Amino acid sequence: MSKPPKKTKMNAKNIAAGFLMALLALSLLGFGVEGFGGRTTTIGSVGDRKITTNEFARALQNELRALQTQFGQPITMEQARLFGIDQMVLEQLVTGAVLDNEAARLGVSAGDSVIQREITQINSFRGLDGNFDREAYRFALQNIGMSERDFEESIRADVARTILQRAVTAGSAAPESYVAPLLEFQAQTRDVTVISLSADALAEPVGTPDAADLQAFYEANIDRYTMPEGKRIRYAWITPEMMIDEIEVDEAILRQAYEARLAEFSQPERRLVERLVFADTASAEAAIARITAGETTFEALVAERGLDLDDADMGDVTRAQLGAAGDLVFALDMPGVVGPVETSLGPAIFRMNAILAAQETSFEDAREQLRDEQFSDLARRALMDDMDLFEDLIAGGASVADLAQETRMQQGEIDWRPGETSGIAAYEAFRTAAQALQEGDFPEIGQLEDGGLFVIEYIEALPAAPRPLEEVRFQVISEWRNARILDGLRGLAEDVAQRLRDGGDVTDLALVPVRFDGLRRTDIMPDLPRELVAASFEMAEGELRIVEGTSRLHLVQLNAVQSPDLMLEDVATLRTALEQQVAQSIAQDLFGYFAASLRQDTPIQLNQQIIDAVQAGF
Repeated sequence: MSKPPKKTKMNAKNIAAGFLMALLALSLLGFGVEGFGGRTTTIGSVGDRKITTNEFARALQNELRALQTQFGQPITMEQARLFGIDQMVLEQLVTGAVLDNEAARLGVSAGDSVIQREITQINSFRGLDGNFDREAYRFALQNIGMSERDFEESIRADVARTILQRAVTAGSAAPESYVAPLLEFQAQTRDVTVISLSADALAEPVGTPDAADLQAFYEANIDRYTMPEGKRIRYAWITPEMMIDEIEVDEAILRQAYEARLAEFSQPERRLVERLVFADTASAEAAIARITAGETTFEALVAERGLDLDDADMGDVTRAQLGAAGDLVFALDMPGVVGPVETSLGPAIFRMNAILAAQETSFEDAREQLRDEQFSDLARRALMDDMDLFEDLIAGGASVADLAQETRMQQGEIDWRPGETSGIAAYEAFRTAAQALQEGDFPEIGQLEDGGLFVIEYIEALPAAPRPLEEVRFQVISEWRNARILDGLRGLAEDVAQRLRDGGDVTDLALVPVRFDGLRRTDIMPDLPRELVAASFEMAEGELRIVEGTSRLHLVQLNAVQSPDLMLEDVATLRTALEQQVAQSIAQDLFGYFAASLRQDTPIQLNQQIIDAVQAGF
């Protein structure tokens, strides 16, 4: 690609883009849209409530960030529209405004003390000491372009909506006629017997297929060995590992990092310790005397107090962390119990279970680890610094080949199909982008999980194609054997099933029935397919069914159906959870109907031109 034509192309694009932006600017003059940060503008009104462009823009931005987090790559406004994000945000704002109108009509509001309590409970506004930090509050609001007054009013509106919602849904409850069938379905149990037939039950071994049998099986089941449709993709990418020869890590930085993490590389001797605290010294002394006399153990004392050993466990601790008990515990040269010692919680006895020797890692030993960490961080920063360069080149019409030629990116091609995980396809971000890639798509920069960057380009579609027999030979042989085994077992399974239906037994066949009582839908039968559990819940009481596995047949007989035992703790817990879920669902429906009814009676006016202008700003 010659440089002059490329330059002409860029100039034409810049002129066209400038003309469109000029038209957009002229169209916005009448609406006062000035980056959404100038004089107050609105996208419409709902009753007496105005919806500002700032509110709409912030809500859109929040949803875009959520999508970017979900997909691991930047999301354009056009892509967000495909997900219906713009309409979803608009609906939420309109519904919120409708509720604000109703709250104002009813005189529902929240006082300043309530607003203060709500704000001070937000973690983002807390300092290092865990308390509300005024500067953190101001800084966080500046970052989202919101004044303190506007934020506090939004909190006041949220509280008022919550009060309104609780008033509407306060009477919602889960009807017994609805909960009982759900509980019956979820907690009902089955008593089943399973007899499994494997290759051992065959009169003769299956053996190995000859070439003709293998070819015939391969062709008869060609769908199993056919690769799905895919795409041939050209890509350019660069990862931190590719920059290993370009980045030098300063020795001084490594030493600073080592000193900063000295506590990690230089750990003093530690002990695995458990502590049991008593109400008074006399009780603690009596306990240690009983242990010394062999009348009881530390575990028994913990149990007597109604505690578990986890409640007494202190983990691995240093002498300093044990405080007054440090010298006594560290004087032990083998596991044992000492005390009592007066602690901040009261008199306590301690059991030492193991000694962890001090660990000293020198700078030389830690250097490689520190260098790798520093290199990875520096490489990511360098790649982020190059992001603008890559984006400018792409905006100027550069192809994947151009990027590989003009930057440090490396070019490659891949025949990508669903399930491919080799090379660059090992990255989930690439697989997601490849899945969405269509012919004619404009290249975009994507970010890999390790901080690398990539750009992809559609070449051509790849039709579904069978894998060569030699490539899947071992799989075909295994599946041929499994098919032959199942063929041989089906007749035997029918004979066994008929004998059982006639009331006979199978002791002469050396088959071992396995019984499972109290089986639930979520249970797993050890060493058996999950399909057996599902099958048992589809069967009528007394029914016998043959279920095929990969290389085994299973005879499942349903002996009994048991209704839930409401006295069992887990059943009671399940019932409570179902009641809460049903009640919550009913409450949501009630509030949804309430909001919909309000919308019908509330004048709603929206300015689509302003809405489009806000979205164009993204």
